[in-house]
Amino acid sequence: MILLRRVVFSAALAGVLAGLLLYAVQAVFVVPLILQAENYENAEPAQQTQPADDGHSHSHAPADDHASGLDRRSLLTAAADALTGVGFGLLLVAGFALRGGVDWRRGLAWGVAGFMAFNLAPALGLPPELPGDFAAPLADRQFWWLFAAVATAGGLALAAFAQSWPWRAAGLVLIALPHIVGAPSPEEHGGLAPDDLRWSFQIAALATMALFWVVLGGLAGYFYRRFESA
Repeated sequence: MILLRRVVFSAALAGVLAGLLLYAVQAVFVVPLILQAENYENAEPAQQTQPADDGHSHSHAPADDHASGLDRRSLLTAAADALTGVGFGLLLVAGFALRGGVDWRRGLAWGVAGFMAFNLAPALGLPPELPGDFAAPLADRQFWWLFAAVATAGGLALAAFAQSWPWRAAGLVLIALPHIVGAPSPEEHGGLAPDDLRWSFQIAALATMALFWVVLGGLAGYFYRRFESA
């Protein structure tokens, strides 16, 4: 019971704090890019051939309705980021409980591994997508994302914790397997938004998730050790 409390409290505190940080960073660096892409997605076909910024507003929605919509969207995003932080925090702290001897420094390494498994490796086959991007069927993308995340996490665990070199080599093969199989791809690549906007979004999205995972791992390790001492 004491161990369960330590796991839950450590994951909850670290997850909420890291999730709120993720929301704040995304609001500055990621959300503006999504809003720009939505302008291209919602534009009329004739408007899509015009420059992105012609100095005139094409929105006819009332300003207060737009603002209230953004407020609701912001609150939902903040809540989703906090819940995501708690969920991933539980995975990390469960690993801490199995391995033992984790502090904030080792927590950072676990956070980096989490970023590699759940963001970086899947992004090599399925980069972060803007609204209006062309994509393969959703079910195919979800299956491959899960395949890549689980294979990478398992491969990293074997490479880091296996006692023999054959098992460590098997871990490396497992990491590479999803990319050997290949991610599902759409018939046409690209999207409605310009390529430079898409590249900026992909970099910003991965960078913010890297920060999230490092902070989550460090905080989870810190709180886990602190509750262990208490």
